[in-house]
Amino acid sequence: MNRLPGDPVMRFSWLNTQLRDHYESLEDLCRDMELSEEQIRASMEEAGFTYEPKINQFR
Repeated sequence: MNRLPGDPVMRFSWLNTQLRDHYESLEDLCRDMELSEEQIRASMEEAGFTYEPKINQFR
């Protein structure tokens, strides 16, 4: 996950911006950027954020 911001709050903001502006789902973002969805979900959950598919955002 070296392409993502290291700080969890910055990562939260960056991911939500990408999801809002460019992708219909976290799965699409991960496929396009060749990232592990499991690793992203785990790192975000560790920071207290969970992905909400209905709104396509981390909260």
